[in-house]
Amino acid sequence: MLSRTLGPRPITGAFYIAALIATALLAQPARSQPAARGASKTAKVSFQAQAASTVTYSTQGDEETVEIKNIAFEVTSEGVPGRPVSERLLLRKTTRSKQVVGDIGEETATTLEAWPLGIDPKQKPLYSLTVDGPDGETVDGALFVVSRGVEDVDWWSVYKLGTGQHLFDTYVPLVKFSLSREIQELRYVGLEVPPDDATDARLREAHVAGVLTYASADKVIREALITCDDPKQAVTLRAYEDATRLISVAETPAPATAGKKAGEPGHAVRISINQNYPSAPETVNIVIPVAGNDLDLAHAQLPPRMHIAAWRR
Repeated sequence: MLSRTLGPRPITGAFYIAALIATALLAQPARSQPAARGASKTAKVSFQAQAASTVTYSTQGDEETVEIKNIAFEVTSEGVPGRPVSERLLLRKTTRSKQVVGDIGEETATTLEAWPLGIDPKQKPLYSLTVDGPDGETVDGALFVVSRGVEDVDWWSVYKLGTGQHLFDTYVPLVKFSLSREIQELRYVGLEVPPDDATDARLREAHVAGVLTYASADKVIREALITCDDPKQAVTLRAYEDATRLISVAETPAPATAGKKAGEPGHAVRISINQNYPSAPETVNIVIPVAGNDLDLAHAQLPPRMHIAAWRR
């Protein structure tokens, strides 16, 4: 009886074609999935960062000097204006001060550095911002506001958190409000009181009393120049120590016009400037309605012989 050894099965034509297709598919490189819209494409790495806060005390004769450096880290929420929607930022804030004990005033500086979260801060930051001033804070995950106050004069500089770009300066605390009750559409208001040696010659004009700024987190929407017919009054209103300034925003009734829904409030910006003692108590009030997404300067209410008009740097 003859035995038969079983060898490989013969390959049929259909099976051979299927095998070729499978081999070709396996040889192709895998396709990466598209990134989600607005997502950062930067590769993330694990890291650990440390930064030392320091204090230095030194003497020279009878003079005592204290130098302090404080460092703090912070992580933002998503949606920082100017950055991809799903990205968060790692922030490193460094404040420095130098003071001679017993002397009036001190040298101060605040530095802000920013990286996309997941990037080792040993790498070059997106930006590095250094400003004279004792401290700064993030506002609404959109702005960085640096206190610039020196001695008896309080003022602040406002920057975009996503880019470090300067937006405006204000000599009253930053005021914010939302255009809508249903969704958050934040707007910011500040008042600049130019010094006598302002770099912009137009702000050194004798009739200028101040500049009102109306902005979003992305840009300055409107600047308005406040002037007085009487230059002596303008000097009084500009005086840092002789006047106290306040800005507030109040809701006003608004009909369903100009794209506003019925029941949505309108808004009006009020500037109040009070004369300090020993001057006679007198308050200057300026009210500017907000129309749509802009200041309605044409319907502003001002005291006699005072004016407000659109202005641009």
